[in-house]
Amino acid sequence: MVVFWLIAAGVLFVVEMMTLTFYLLWLSIGALAAGLVSLIVPEAILFQVILGSLVALGLTIFSKPLVSKFRSSRGFKDTGTEIVGRQGVVIEPIEQGRYGQVKVGGDTWSASSDQSLGKDEVVRVVKRGTTIIEVERWGDMN
Repeated sequence: MVVFWLIAAGVLFVVEMMTLTFYLLWLSIGALAAGLVSLIVPEAILFQVILGSLVALGLTIFSKPLVSKFRSSRGFKDTGTEIVGRQGVVIEPIEQGRYGQVKVGGDTWSASSDQSLGKDEVVRVVKRGTTIIEVERWGDMN
């Protein structure tokens, strides 16, 4: 059972690195806690699940105030929120209903658009989600 919890923790951690939301990090740590319990009492599967869930829930609840306090502190800059309105360059073509990639500054983002955009087209960021931005052709600004 330990192997199951370690695999779950590893997969959740890798997906967390791609999304940067911190929620999957807490689930990953919960899976690690369940894995540690499975080393001590391997037959108590229900206890492992409950403890892992409580650890993940506790970390989620207690990290909310800390994160909001940190985000509202003086000098904090969330670079992701400043991306809207900036210019970027398409590095992987974007078709309607499909994702491509856009380079904005030094960062590469997955991007969607209401328009088909070819490689090396200049675009403007219209909206930002957690990991995906929405763009439009630079000359189409209203």
